[in-house]
Amino acid sequence: MLSCAVLDDYQDVARTQADWRALEGKVDVQVFNEHFFDRDELAKKLSGFDVAVAMRERTPFDAWLFDRLPRLKLLVTTGARNASIDLEAAARHGVTVCGTGSSVGSTAELAWGLILSLMRNLPQEVVRFREGGPWQTSVGRGVHGKSLGVIGLGNLGARVARVGLAFGMRVSAWSRSLTRDRCVELGINHAGSLDALLAGADVVSLHVTLNAQSRGMIGARELGLMRPRAILVNTSRGPIVDEHALVDALREGRIAGAGIDVFDREPLPLEHPYRTLDNLIATPHLGYVTEESYRVYYGEAVDDIAAWLAGKPVRVLRPAS
Repeated sequence: MLSCAVLDDYQDVARTQADWRALEGKVDVQVFNEHFFDRDELAKKLSGFDVAVAMRERTPFDAWLFDRLPRLKLLVTTGARNASIDLEAAARHGVTVCGTGSSVGSTAELAWGLILSLMRNLPQEVVRFREGGPWQTSVGRGVHGKSLGVIGLGNLGARVARVGLAFGMRVSAWSRSLTRDRCVELGINHAGSLDALLAGADVVSLHVTLNAQSRGMIGARELGLMRPRAILVNTSRGPIVDEHALVDALREGRIAGAGIDVFDREPLPLEHPYRTLDNLIATPHLGYVTEESYRVYYGEAVDDIAAWLAGKPVRVLRPAS
């Protein structure tokens, strides 16, 4: 019987979010709820497995790790792509890599949860309410009539933009590949440049993929272009924003606040300065963490394993040609 490791199941739901019976008698499934920070410990834990299921980018599979897992033959990642998997190294080691689909829109919904929470000071008011503190201590701001700047107008960015329009916001967008025709199609404005978007927006929401061009896209210079009462929301990937620059901007009150769901290192270290900032709302990378997404992720992971066992792998991810 083959063995399968399901990694980083933080909520211990992998077994309940999919029907694993298709693998009974063929694959012994072991679920790991804890994250392995120590790479040597990770390699040791996985050395006896033929199959691994990785939840998004929680555990990187690089050349170093593949070198230490000679028994591994199938790696399933939840989602249709995973920047933390070295597909070339996987191919060199004869490891098939398969992906899954995902639920649509959950990250865009979380982005709006962060925006509204920041604008209305919801976390602080909830804490005071539960502690029996003063009644109504802050004066929130509405989004109607405000300017929303969306960086990246793919599926998620477009969803965020449409909600902004529904709230009566003035919406503009920018990305390196964004066309004016796409903006006209959505009924929003093309910002013209990143600098112009940052300077003109009350709310800035990031929805770009992490690559060489987007890494560090929002640094000290870019934060300095934003309005003092503006807020920044990042539900894409942590390294798109320079964490040190953002901490400084928030501490010094150069922007009003930030909503962050993604980080350079995850789980976030306990001593990270993000945990000390009153004008930052942070969530532990919850954008994709919904029942609907998990049912797709784990359900299709089971399908991927069954198809691979049958000699007909599906949703195979290959190195760029």
